[in-house]
Amino acid sequence: MASRSREEMTAAVFPVRVFTLEEEEVEEQTEVEEQREEQEVEEQQRMQEALGGAPQVTVRRHRPGGDLTLMLRIALGGVNLRVQDGDGGSVFDISFTSETSSCRVGSQSLLVNHGGLSILLLCKSPADVQNICQLLFRSDNGRQDGRQERPQDGRQERPQDGPQERRQDGPRSNTADRRMAESVAMKYFMYPGCLSQQQNLLQDYQRTATYQRAFLDNEEDFRDKVVLCVGGGSGILSFFAVQAGAKRVYAVETPPIAEYLKVLLGGNGLSDRVTVLEGGLEKAELPEEVDLIVSEPIGYLLLHERKLDSFLLARKWLKPKGLMFPSSAEIHLAPFTDDQLYIEQHSRTSFWQQRGFHGINLCGLHTAALNEVLRQPIVDTFDMAALMASSARHRLDFIKDREESLHRIEIPFVFRLLQSGLVHGLAFWFDVAFTGSSSTVWLSTAPTEPLTQWYQVRCLLQTPLFAKLGQTLSGTVLMTTNQRHSYDIHITATVDQSGFRSGNLLDLKNPFFRMPTWLHG
Repeated sequence: MASRSREEMTAAVFPVRVFTLEEEEVEEQTEVEEQREEQEVEEQQRMQEALGGAPQVTVRRHRPGGDLTLMLRIALGGVNLRVQDGDGGSVFDISFTSETSSCRVGSQSLLVNHGGLSILLLCKSPADVQNICQLLFRSDNGRQDGRQERPQDGRQERPQDGPQERRQDGPRSNTADRRMAESVAMKYFMYPGCLSQQQNLLQDYQRTATYQRAFLDNEEDFRDKVVLCVGGGSGILSFFAVQAGAKRVYAVETPPIAEYLKVLLGGNGLSDRVTVLEGGLEKAELPEEVDLIVSEPIGYLLLHERKLDSFLLARKWLKPKGLMFPSSAEIHLAPFTDDQLYIEQHSRTSFWQQRGFHGINLCGLHTAALNEVLRQPIVDTFDMAALMASSARHRLDFIKDREESLHRIEIPFVFRLLQSGLVHGLAFWFDVAFTGSSSTVWLSTAPTEPLTQWYQVRCLLQTPLFAKLGQTLSGTVLMTTNQRHSYDIHITATVDQSGFRSGNLLDLKNPFFRMPTWLHG
């Protein structure tokens, strides 16, 4: 058997129907063309609905007389997508470049954007779409969106019409960095009563060093003062408060960590200056008011676990003009594009597309499985080049805000896009500020900063939105508390110039952890 050529890696053929998306009004058609289109109205309406029902975009089918053939060639030189008719004539021939992007739309369609051309491929079955996506995903280590060859510094080249700031994620390629494992995140966000969990918190240098610097840079706010530490954990914040000169510290902590904290305090000779109040904050009784409240009331996307509720509740013991560390926070959000992420999430449901699983057709549950996957916020990190606009922000003031304001947080946004492409969702990160008398110290989880245990969070839209450079994306993020110590996130978004609309409802309590494994190995 002849060996496969090094140049030709993969070739596959699929029957498809082809549509183009046209923003401009088409010229007046002949009577024959009008009759032909009337026969295709129902099918085109389905495609229009799949794309969000944008009224200013025309969906036009090519060669309506019969199916066309998609030929996909994956070679070392790149990806070539060719659509031809029954006689072998070329309808479209696209060699993927840095301007090319592809994304699954619905269960049986694939949207390909190349320059100013947008092509919608309607396949025979969801399995065909899945196979195409997997081929594109595997092509040349995942460079299905036409990225150029990586330079020697290990970073991928991306189109230069977006935000120019980028971070270096390490010596390995982004593709390798994105091999994710759910188990990695368990040690950060579960079992806070375990010493292994406390160890991981302490070993987050960015977190721990920033807290210590915020305290020591504002020694005059701590010197000879009474401090309340909410959720003392291993006691690190109580120790920092003493280092900054606090006269007395009350540390509220639940068992068994409360007992561990007493051991550390005794071993460091601080039992006389730090009093451990065992139990929840709601039942704690302090003998006096305090000058300053310190805590780490932070979950991923700032709000998860609702520790901010207890932090604000503790203000009942705060003296007038007392301080809170941290003092305020800003939630940032921005639209992002990431074909690989979107395809990955869809591929997680391929199990439910089997028609012969031990003789059972599982396809009836595929839609439910996909909806479940899309409801999961994604905890990971990303390159700044994936962002399509400057971020919007929402500020929280821990000294002035009412506790009830945390129960419903509404963030309206209007983004002016800095690059063309598919908007796959919104990316979130946060900064917290320690505002003291001498200085303000910031702890940032932005993708431009060193990684922390909180990473960043991305929320996918149910259907990606195609938008062009200079257009505006507007909408709302509504975060409401639930009974699971977390938040439900409702996103609505519209491309104002085209009318494309999409959204999603996500469960922050049930995230998908997609952090790069090189960070932990």
